[in-house]
Amino acid sequence: MLVELRRLGPAGQERPAVIADGVTHRLDPLTRDIDGDFLAAGGIARTRAALDAGELPVWEGAEEERVGAPIARPPAVLCIGQNYAAHAAESGAAPPEVPILFHKHPNTVIGPQDEVEIPPGASTVDWEVELGVVIGAEAAYLLDEQAALDVIAGYVTSHDLSERDFQLAESGGQWSKGKNARGFNPLGPSLVPADEVDPQALRLWSSVNGEARQDSTTADMIFTVARIVHHLSQYMVLSPGDLVNTGTPQGVALSGRFPYLAAGDVVEIGIDGLGAQRTRFVAAGVPGTR
Repeated sequence: MLVELRRLGPAGQERPAVIADGVTHRLDPLTRDIDGDFLAAGGIARTRAALDAGELPVWEGAEEERVGAPIARPPAVLCIGQNYAAHAAESGAAPPEVPILFHKHPNTVIGPQDEVEIPPGASTVDWEVELGVVIGAEAAYLLDEQAALDVIAGYVTSHDLSERDFQLAESGGQWSKGKNARGFNPLGPSLVPADEVDPQALRLWSSVNGEARQDSTTADMIFTVARIVHHLSQYMVLSPGDLVNTGTPQGVALSGRFPYLAAGDVVEIGIDGLGAQRTRFVAAGVPGTR
């Protein structure tokens, strides 16, 4: 059965849901939330079995609910840089020979329709549509790429927002300062199970204020999803619920071809089969001011 997992409700009060055949069902009878514990305990298979048995009630009025990130706060957000050759070129860098890793704070993850603040003093906020990989089982020192695919629970549309001056000019050699502002990782709308997705055959795109920016396919990745997960497992223990952002294609503001984002701008991103996001940018409130 084809399903999509979602979390619906006010921020911080989301409840789990599953969409099957276009109908949204409550997942509360099965789990408190969609998180690493649920995924590691065979949650997706249990969800399908509960749907088949008619054990999950229809969520009346689900379409009126806010859509939250489809996984509860991940233990880690791991990101791969410059994983599309054309994007590396527009960034002024040679394609990497091994995956480039940086981290985002888990508290950057928000819902796919939530507003995002432009940080105080920021003038180079950039968009980056990415395929997100959600880990479903603990993994370390995986033997091969098939073993890597076996520990993936599913895939999500992920937005790896960046502040380029913070990332590059003020970084001290690391990228994290430009990646971790409040709300800098809109996620979702859905977690789609891994067995429903070919991760290397997905179109991904972005637009700003209705004007096209990125339009590419995951077939153009330098490092495949399987290689990325296998590679990361050689250096760290991956935990259930971890999010891995796999890089963005060309067409970002860093290229010099487009202006950076400002308050009032609306960015839409999407991945075929995984869903789309719409993010409006607002000026950040500064503590001590009104």
